[in-house]
Amino acid sequence: MTRYEQGIEKFREIKGEGADKSIERLKSLNPDLARYIMEFAFNDIYRRPGLDLKSREIATIAALTALGNAPQQLKVHTVSALNVGVSREEITEVILQMALYAGFPAAINAMQAANEAFDEFDKQKPAPIKSANGIDIHRKKAISA
Repeated sequence: MTRYEQGIEKFREIKGEGADKSIERLKSLNPDLARYIMEFAFNDIYRRPGLDLKSREIATIAALTALGNAPQQLKVHTVSALNVGVSREEITEVILQMALYAGFPAAINAMQAANEAFDEFDKQKPAPIKSANGIDIHRKKAISA
């Protein structure tokens, strides 16, 4: 399997049913960008053994909160975090923690994006998917990137 294919496999594991739509949207922006994201982010980084997916999504939420300029990506990763077992309380606490380092405006914007993602997550029906080890699991559909 190529790096790209392995990245897509990991992306689907994290994003759930909305993964293919997200991939197509990224390809429509720029096919090379989509390939780089799948190969580097989701194959080379997300597949590393040092952190579990929950920890990776918590770190991603913290980083996106601190950036303060990526609300759509924050929504996507909030749903992804919920998909991999991060609780709403943990997501909220991460954003509150970032208020100390990124400032209150960044935390306010992040909390708004997270609450929108929570609402969207609640509206979606669980979708059965197969995890990387072949076990059927149910999770919510991910919002598109």
